[in-house]
Amino acid sequence: MDTRSELQATIKAMVQPGKGLLAADESGPTIAKRFKTIGLESSEENRRAYRNLLLTTPGLGEFVSGVILYEETLGQKADDGTPFPQLAAKNGIVPGIKVDLGKIALALAPGDEITEGLDGLARRFVDYKRQGARFAKWRAVYNITASLPSRLAIEANADSLARYAAISQEAGIVPIVEPEVLMDGEHTIERSAEVTEAVLHAVFHALHRHRVVLEHILLKPSMVIAGSEHAQQSSTADIAAYTVRVLKRTVPSAVPGIVFLSGGQSPEEATANLDAMNRLGALPWNLSFSYGRALQEPPLQAWKGERSHVEQAQQALLKRARLNSAAALGKYEAAQEKS
Repeated sequence: MDTRSELQATIKAMVQPGKGLLAADESGPTIAKRFKTIGLESSEENRRAYRNLLLTTPGLGEFVSGVILYEETLGQKADDGTPFPQLAAKNGIVPGIKVDLGKIALALAPGDEITEGLDGLARRFVDYKRQGARFAKWRAVYNITASLPSRLAIEANADSLARYAAISQEAGIVPIVEPEVLMDGEHTIERSAEVTEAVLHAVFHALHRHRVVLEHILLKPSMVIAGSEHAQQSSTADIAAYTVRVLKRTVPSAVPGIVFLSGGQSPEEATANLDAMNRLGALPWNLSFSYGRALQEPPLQAWKGERSHVEQAQQALLKRARLNSAAALGKYEAAQEKS
């Protein structure tokens, strides 16, 4: 299969009505923080056992079309000895891999950050693909204040995202492009919209410059939402309206799918906001989810590291996946009534 056909086959498997992605790509420090909430040590075996719980959930493939893995998880095996990427694929879930190496301060731009990981990325892709990864993810972050992000941060991160996407497509791996405008701060929803629009304009200009094929990417943006410390928190209707307006202004219709990150929202908020967007009428892209904590928080709290709680935790994951699947079709309210 040539590279273009390979990319198209992966996109077709990932972008399906009513299906989204499970983001299980927490870095070492992040998974340690999550485990701390249930009083569990972040050992390699505990991390493996938890990812095993997620990926062996019966019926998950009905609602989830892809899973983003961390490099450690890509090389781990399920309880029965099956490598996790093969286990996911067997259950109809496309395995992917987080490839950025995290964020650092952007030089000479106080308060701004840039993502690392481009050096040696093409070589890493060879190994990731051999292990079974069919798509990748790279996250850029943008802090908001009255003066941030700077134009430098917007353009530098856009260029890194585009370079990553080009390297990914050349390797036959679908890139998920994730520009996250953080919800930390006191900013208004209008300021969030202004920054998100500027960020997405820069990202798509950079993708064009780097000759990235838009039909073979997924966009993973943050929702347009007021800062978490702002006195007036955004309503579901406002989040949906502002987010869709910004997307219509910036995202070409050639992009097959937009999968939102939950970005600090509660599981219920993230689902309701996705549902509201999908009830605004016909849109040129498939709008779905790529949630980490908003899918994982209920099963993690149910599990608490106890083998006897695995089935209960899997039921909690399946419920959130089913409700988000309904939200991706604009049918969340009806699904809630059944749950």
